[in-house]
Amino acid sequence: MTPYGSFTFFIIFALLLAPTVILGLKGKRFLAYNLFVTVVALAIIFAGTFNGAFALIVFTIWQVLLIKGYISYRKNKNSTLIFCLAVTASILPLLISKFLPFFGQVNWIGFLGISYLTFKATQLVIETRDGLIKTDLPIIRLLYFILFFPTISSGPIDRYRRFDKDIETAIAPEQYKLYLYDGINKIFRGFLYKYIIGYAINHFFIANIRFIATSDFQNHLLYMYSYSLYLFFDFAGYTAFAIGFSYIMGIRSPENFNKPFISRNIKDFWNRWHMSLSFWFRDYVYMRFVFWMTKKKWIKNRNVVSNLGYILLFLLMGLWHGLEIQYIIYGLYHALVMVAYNSFERFNKKYKWWPQNKFTHIAAIVITFHVVCFGFYIFSGKLIK
Repeated sequence: MTPYGSFTFFIIFALLLAPTVILGLKGKRFLAYNLFVTVVALAIIFAGTFNGAFALIVFTIWQVLLIKGYISYRKNKNSTLIFCLAVTASILPLLISKFLPFFGQVNWIGFLGISYLTFKATQLVIETRDGLIKTDLPIIRLLYFILFFPTISSGPIDRYRRFDKDIETAIAPEQYKLYLYDGINKIFRGFLYKYIIGYAINHFFIANIRFIATSDFQNHLLYMYSYSLYLFFDFAGYTAFAIGFSYIMGIRSPENFNKPFISRNIKDFWNRWHMSLSFWFRDYVYMRFVFWMTKKKWIKNRNVVSNLGYILLFLLMGLWHGLEIQYIIYGLYHALVMVAYNSFERFNKKYKWWPQNKFTHIAAIVITFHVVCFGFYIFSGKLIK
């Protein structure tokens, strides 16, 4: 069963989470019951897909052994080689699942949510290396974090220390009422975004553009705008569902969108769009690359290092979506836009060419909106068909 893909899903999990709500309103802990719900949820989601369920089990065992093994190793040693091997081993299942279909092979290792689970597992290895995780992780909490069912298919990508803090925090009845209110509100927002606005854009507009457009150029232009809006409302709706269910289970999963279409520039956009993913790549790819290059002093110009970091970040982000050419071009496009804006920002800081006022603020939003929409147009694959 696809998470949030049918009303049956919501009915089943409304019933399953009813005891959680009752326990929360009474001020009692519900971690044990939520663990039970997670197991049931995974069984329901992967029911009928034996290969997917088997791949999930193998993947989870692999990651848990790897994480526990690296934490044990890190207590006494800190080899860069072992760290690189651990990170490589953590992302290896994801890499295999990306390459197998590309070469026409059966994707025996892939399953729903493998990307998001990989990000969580790899994060634990990296943060152990950084000394942020110093103690051995209880196996139950580790499994609960990796397999937390509300975010398994659509994110957002949580951080273990934040997640564990929510588990540790006792929730008073009055506080849980706010959690419950926020959770239900987000779920209804998800219905509005995905099943009303997103559905209307896709069903009544995108499907009929050929009848609306009067020219080929207009066809592509209307598709670019409508697809961009559809992508936002569909994905933001899924995320709202995930966060809403998380709140009901006492976990305040991080927000993933923050009004991205009013961004003033491309940097601002990536601080608002799929935030958990962009922050993950920022913290674990871009910042580490810049730190490593600065430490090695192979390139002394900080601007060049920063631009190379952006190229690496967005190229990897594009490849994460898939190995098809449109995703690679999409990643390179955003890398070039980011590099261009980075150069403009330094130029404007020196020469004050673009002043800060209401007119330029509105103009910046309009320009950024079109730059972003063209990127989504590339992402859709329609440009290169």
